[in-house]
Amino acid sequence: MSGRLEGKVALITGGARGQGAAEARLFASEGASVVVTDLLDEDGAQTAADVGGTYIRHDVTSEADWAAVVKQAVDQYGGIDVLVNNAGIYQQMPLLGTSLEDYRRTTEVNQTGVFLGMRDVAPAMIERGGGSIVNISSIAGLRGGGAFPYVASKWAVRGMTKNAARELAPHGIRVNSIHPGFIDTAMLQQLPGIDAGNTQSYLDRVPLGRFAEAEEVAKLALYLASDDSSYSTGAEFIVDGGLTS
Repeated sequence: MSGRLEGKVALITGGARGQGAAEARLFASEGASVVVTDLLDEDGAQTAADVGGTYIRHDVTSEADWAAVVKQAVDQYGGIDVLVNNAGIYQQMPLLGTSLEDYRRTTEVNQTGVFLGMRDVAPAMIERGGGSIVNISSIAGLRGGGAFPYVASKWAVRGMTKNAARELAPHGIRVNSIHPGFIDTAMLQQLPGIDAGNTQSYLDRVPLGRFAEAEEVAKLALYLASDDSSYSTGAEFIVDGGLTS
């Protein structure tokens, strides 16, 4: 029995560890050829080796890097069918405590990186007759919160997803966003108090009473990457244990 991504080529940014690595492992197990990109060279190369894929060093804020990544993926595998814009950074800063430099840094990675990814990968998908773009936003893209630059960037991802979905639909390209809640990855440790082991106040806010594993987000990304979600585009998919319910 063939996998759900058999014959497809998937490009995953921020794929060295956490959610990106979980997506790489799951996609490969479902038959995809996986291109992992990141700035964490050791972890990225190891993840790619583990899944039989390719690792490319990649700054998602760089136009030159995006052009090189797309060219290498197309030259090596013949095209790109799936893009997961997973790379992102988190900074816990309120509006009144955020410098312009910090704001720009967060939005460059989380917002501009997604824009460049969609813009530069879409032509390769059009050549293939279609594809699926999965943008990793956050529940912070659904409501306000204390991390001002992060919230701003994740709302932007949500809006860009909808706009791109409408523009790219005639080309057979679907674009959806995933909005994770508390996921047990390295980024979770950046939340106030978590690093000191104060997790209960966060768990108390989640109806399911636990943090998610990265693999649970990866399974949703797999659904959106595969033909199983063939009539879903421009939509938000929430994986938060009921936190925003």
